[in-house]
Amino acid sequence: MADGRIKCAVCKRRYSPKKVEREMELIGLFCRECNALEAAKRAGVSYATAKNLFDRIRRVLPALLEADYERHRDHVAEYDEYLYLDHAKRKDKRHIFDAHDMLTFDYGGKVYSILMPPLDRFKVAFLDDGLEEVYHREFSRFLSIHRIARLKSRDNTIVKFWRFLDEHMKRYRGVDRENFFYYLKEAEFLFNYPIDEREAVLRRLLSERKAK
Repeated sequence: MADGRIKCAVCKRRYSPKKVEREMELIGLFCRECNALEAAKRAGVSYATAKNLFDRIRRVLPALLEADYERHRDHVAEYDEYLYLDHAKRKDKRHIFDAHDMLTFDYGGKVYSILMPPLDRFKVAFLDDGLEEVYHREFSRFLSIHRIARLKSRDNTIVKFWRFLDEHMKRYRGVDRENFFYYLKEAEFLFNYPIDEREAVLRRLLSERKAK
């Protein structure tokens, strides 16, 4: 074409080769665990361009991970419950109810997590009473007693994933509660898929999404 654009054989849309090349580079940086700011600097694009693509990727991951889990759910070996709290909030006991409660399953060395109902439903009484120490101690005890778990050993795939998630989230300076789910699924994808498989999987998913 005179404008230099190419036609996609799947969706019939036309794209700039430079735009496609830039998108492929950003996908590769996502797979190598860069955040959007790092990726933008490395690829020489705006932060908004990198962030928009990264958000598109995050939106296609939940369906992939759920499908993986559904195909192997009969092979679940272990599961355990975990509270994740943003690093910036860990020094203040009043933030315990902002933690994300999740149930994580191990199926054949891969993980799948379900977010439990938010804990902030307990927060109003906690703050109104002003009994920070008492509530923190008793609530922590409640969680330990009512924890859902089936584990064969302490050093297991689930614990390894939680460590990975904790390190992964340090790349971001806090994530809104409504978006945490997508960052959790990003961590699952990076944990479950070897780096040499990630790019091909994401290219396929994004191509399929464009074709719809």
